[in-house]
Amino acid sequence: MIYEIVILAAIAAFLGLRLYSVLGQRADHEEEHVPGRFEGQDAPPPPAALARTPAAPLAMPQGEPVIPAVEQGVRAIAAADRRFDVTGFLEGAKGAYAMVLEAFWNGDRETLRELCDADVYAGFDAAINAREEAGETLHNALIRIEEAVIHSATLDGTTARVAVRFVADIAAVTRDRDGQIVAGSLDDAVVSRDVWTFRRDVTSAGPDWVLDETDEG
Repeated sequence: MIYEIVILAAIAAFLGLRLYSVLGQRADHEEEHVPGRFEGQDAPPPPAALARTPAAPLAMPQGEPVIPAVEQGVRAIAAADRRFDVTGFLEGAKGAYAMVLEAFWNGDRETLRELCDADVYAGFDAAINAREEAGETLHNALIRIEEAVIHSATLDGTTARVAVRFVADIAAVTRDRDGQIVAGSLDDAVVSRDVWTFRRDVTSAGPDWVLDETDEG
């Protein structure tokens, strides 16, 4: 198992990332390069874009991004929050997934602090500190997201929770302080399966969602 994915799994139980309404990725299996945050005009939309999408009737997109068992929860959330749109939500998840992984891999504390609440940031910071103390750096790339499916959706009072299952191909290399490869290969991507659960108060005027749970999928 590639070193950095092991790190992600080890801290997964207590990760809860405050994201500014970015959630999603299309669920087809067409190969798709997932661009970085600053890579061209085809990059995922900025976080605020999703929250400000005009209200529209709920439509389940093609490709089964929402499994039947959770459709009732999705509809309840959409009824309570007219800004919630399944397609936009899943499109935003591409940005969220890429941004969080990229920031963690690069040791970008400023971005992580912006996207995370205090407890979650502390978890990421501890993992980055351990990596730096060992003199190791990560050279990772999110090759593509093969699948993003809403795994569960509930509305408890005014609190919406949506879990998204991601299946992604990740290429990764860990180098020591001398620049020598100690794990992984950029020529040999591995499959990562994760379930991230996002939470939002549907009465909030702000666009922010909080990622309050992550698990292996």
